[in-house]
Amino acid sequence: MDLQKLMNEQAGLGAVPAVVAGASRAGTRTTATRGAAGGVAPESSFRIASLTKVFTSAALVRTLRDKGVPPATPAIDLLPALAPDWRADPRLSVEQLLGQVSGLRESVDAGMVKALGEGDDAHLEAARLVVRAGNERAPGERWSYYNGNYFLAGAILASLSGTTYEKALQASTLTPWNLSRTGFAAPPTAVPGWDGTTELPPLPYPRTRRPSGGLWSSVPELLAAGEGLLADHALLAEIRRPRTRAEDPMTYGLGWAVGPSGQLYLNGRLPGYRAAMVLVPDEEYVSVAVADEQNALPALATLLSAMQQALTGDDIAGLINDFAA
Repeated sequence: MDLQKLMNEQAGLGAVPAVVAGASRAGTRTTATRGAAGGVAPESSFRIASLTKVFTSAALVRTLRDKGVPPATPAIDLLPALAPDWRADPRLSVEQLLGQVSGLRESVDAGMVKALGEGDDAHLEAARLVVRAGNERAPGERWSYYNGNYFLAGAILASLSGTTYEKALQASTLTPWNLSRTGFAAPPTAVPGWDGTTELPPLPYPRTRRPSGGLWSSVPELLAAGEGLLADHALLAEIRRPRTRAEDPMTYGLGWAVGPSGQLYLNGRLPGYRAAMVLVPDEEYVSVAVADEQNALPALATLLSAMQQALTGDDIAGLINDFAA
């Protein structure tokens, strides 16, 4: 596979200021770049938006395993401090949160959790808002993408670990996967975001939203994260097992959508940024593409689909493009 040639063939990337893509097959990596007048490198950092959920999900599943807590454990059992305010279904489990099948009422938005501030109790208070809103339907009844699920997941990770969400994430995923340049602070290698021909000013990202989408990372670091996930067979088995029903709009595991040949895929967006990622576990394959323009997704989806098609025979560009992020 000539990744640079595949990237150059994507006409939809022509107006995107900076694009980086990479693939790993059994640990052998290749990368390609485009744009930014030669100023973009494979190591350049982008906001990865909802790809952060990959890290939150993996961290929480690992921590549950280390603590001997089954993923089917009711969330209320792990957040006893929220019991007085709990209006959600008490049967709601951790895996239903991570699998986006919680049935929670989707009434807590970005502005509401931003108002909670930046203190160490902010993640717990964001979770409190979510469970106060109650359930719209029974847990497990229907898939629906809701960041509130991951606000709760972040609070559970912090509570189980006896520390902050950020420190728990560092200890359970970033450090074990040797990701020294992935984090919530903008690094020196950060690429500015764009909206068409307008460069966007650096935008703050509320601490309360971090479990659902706050990380900066780069293509080599994301490839390393994918390789780390593939190497942890027990973790991978838990994450790739679908929690959705046949009638749901997509097949979904824990933090990942599941494709027709068992691919794991997702995309994420924030103003000025788009990121997408694909794993083919049975082929020890990871791929990722990032751009500094949120409207770059159709071309990124086509690129990622072409990169894996020789392994699976599937055209999954539409699936990646239509993902709910």
